[in-house]
Amino acid sequence: MRILCTNDDGIHAPGLKTLEAIARNLSDDVWVVAPETDQSGVAHSLSLNDPLRLREISSRHFAVKGTPTDCVIMGVRELMREHKPDLVLSGVNRGQNAAEDVTYSGTVAGAIEGTLLGVPSIALSQAYGPGTRNSPRWHCAEHHGPNIIRKIIDAGIEKGILVNVNFPDCEPEEVQGTAVVNQGQRTQELLRLDARLDGRGNPYYWIAFERGPFTPGNGTDLWALAHKRIAVTPLRIDMTDEPTLTRYAQAFG
Repeated sequence: MRILCTNDDGIHAPGLKTLEAIARNLSDDVWVVAPETDQSGVAHSLSLNDPLRLREISSRHFAVKGTPTDCVIMGVRELMREHKPDLVLSGVNRGQNAAEDVTYSGTVAGAIEGTLLGVPSIALSQAYGPGTRNSPRWHCAEHHGPNIIRKIIDAGIEKGILVNVNFPDCEPEEVQGTAVVNQGQRTQELLRLDARLDGRGNPYYWIAFERGPFTPGNGTDLWALAHKRIAVTPLRIDMTDEPTLTRYAQAFG
């Protein structure tokens, strides 16, 4: 099995080393194509106004001056054009990608692009908490990742589907199992803008989130992580809402 690894935290991110260790547990044909710099939050963006600069780090390790989407395209369409990968793994992200995170995440976008290019794709993220923000428990993802991926591959990934996997913020032996769950939803009331002034008195802003009480919905990725479970969520490329489609068809019919 040929595996393409990418991420959004950048070519030197510790999570990428974790991902490569997971991949090498599955195959000895592993390629790494990742952004030169941190691309967190770029979602499924393409570099259309700037050239893609490719730099070889070492054998089968490449950095791209671009987004995770650019990296997957570079890997599949250029570096591995004669023999495309059998699997795209994106991550391991520093921090969970649950609920609405998936719409912002470059990590999830790497898996989206792999899916669009016809390659089964999985996004992986390691959650952290206040006490592990600076040192996420990468060993949790590394320990459980290979078996989770094998089970997903054995079950099959249908065309147009990608799989989003989140590992909880706990030691590997504390994991309370795996939960196949829905994408959750937070309250956007926690979203705010942090207004500041620069040295010349000009205003600037940081997007920030309040830390407040929040109860995740049962059966969601947020719920699974809160209960020390590995969250596995299949996501669909086709975002059409069928009930609304039917209702609108009747309204316009």
